[in-house]
Amino acid sequence: MIPRAVADRARAFALSACLTVGGGCSFAPPYKVPDSGRAPEQYKELADWKVAEPQDAQPRGSWWLVYGDPELDRLEDRIPANLTLKAAFARLQQARAQYRIARADLFPSLSADPYAMRDKYSPNAPKELPGYPTSLNDFLLGADFTYEVDLWGRVRNEVASAKAARQASAADYASVELSLRAQLAEDYFNVRVYDSELALFDRTVASYREALKLTTDLFNGGAAALADVAQAQAQLDNALTQAADVKLQRAQAEHAVAVLVGENPSLFGQPANALPLDVVPPPIDAGLPSTLLERRPDVAEAERNVASANAQIGVARAAYFPKLTLNATGGVESTKTSNLLSTSSLFWSLGPQISAPIFEGGRLVAETARVKAVYEEQAADYRNTVLTAYQDVEDNLVALRRLQEEAESDAAAVLATGIALKQAQDRYSAGIVTYLEVSTAETAALQAEVQAANIQARRMSASVLLIKALGGGWDRASLARQ
Repeated sequence: MIPRAVADRARAFALSACLTVGGGCSFAPPYKVPDSGRAPEQYKELADWKVAEPQDAQPRGSWWLVYGDPELDRLEDRIPANLTLKAAFARLQQARAQYRIARADLFPSLSADPYAMRDKYSPNAPKELPGYPTSLNDFLLGADFTYEVDLWGRVRNEVASAKAARQASAADYASVELSLRAQLAEDYFNVRVYDSELALFDRTVASYREALKLTTDLFNGGAAALADVAQAQAQLDNALTQAADVKLQRAQAEHAVAVLVGENPSLFGQPANALPLDVVPPPIDAGLPSTLLERRPDVAEAERNVASANAQIGVARAAYFPKLTLNATGGVESTKTSNLLSTSSLFWSLGPQISAPIFEGGRLVAETARVKAVYEEQAADYRNTVLTAYQDVEDNLVALRRLQEEAESDAAAVLATGIALKQAQDRYSAGIVTYLEVSTAETAALQAEVQAANIQARRMSASVLLIKALGGGWDRASLARQ
């Protein structure tokens, strides 16, 4: 056990160190969030266009529930199995541990170093003295106390930097999760749209087969030209080719869904479920531009990286000044166990240690320049992230706006081409026109319907990306609750 005298002195040094730290200073520049420009009063793309009422509240938490799709909900519940998300969580755990490591330097360190040894010295060694035993025992029970007095804020700035880095890692985790969930929703809706296109091609191929049979019968009866048969055959083959390409895209989208939920694509299957072409994306309230930066985890991550870099400037500046460490060592030592714990075996030492840089070959100057450059880099990244955040919202607002217009005009095109096709088929059946007119009308009708499916996919994608651009219900206040 450590003698009372040594313990009392150690406590006295710890108390004086804590009092000294309380009056310490810091060389880190006063931190303020880099200026990212004035937020606009409203989004430009909302100036003369409003989404349909009733508007949903700003997306919160499980934002995918606004689509009312049980299969999407089931898939989103499996996102925690995603390996990219697990890697992000591991990075968060590392940042949390690094913060605890930095924080440990705020407290004294106390270590015990007991040992028992038997030494044999050479009688021929130069240090050997006449009459001095060549073999002896050495028993020691001791402890070392060390504490760095944080006069210049080096330790506190290291802690502040690690804390900001931990918060940045937490925001990064939220950003990765949001991106993965949005990508999953996009891929899922793409699969459903591909199913819609395949259903369309199934009907089209069946219709083209009937047309080919009819044209062949007419040709055999002398009522149609061979060119009509060739035209009908080519049209059928083209439809089969397009259907095969859609099946390819559908399979690749299904594989992407599998990886996102942590499944082997070879073992994963997404049931066919066509998305109705009249489905309208749910209305999303974009909120005010002034609140966007509080709802974007990537913006919070960039800002916390700036704060971490700012604190590192204080660490670099503190290295120019002397480092004061309080040291104390004490214990008992003897060549015999019988008197090891006696007062006569007591030893101790205590006192401050000061180390100050005299010549570093420009290392400290270079390190200060480096951390300042890191700060400038992080500040520029933050401003760029802010600009990108506004761009993301504006891009998807205009996408929803223009795609709504495209959907309306294409719906009219689908109706018109359907009427034209019916007229062409009737005229061909009556022998008034050649099959070329029917083929042209069928191609136009098919293109209009395929275009409608593509517009539907893009509308759903823009809806998901708008939610992602708005932060998906994330709130910066969650970092303070860490």
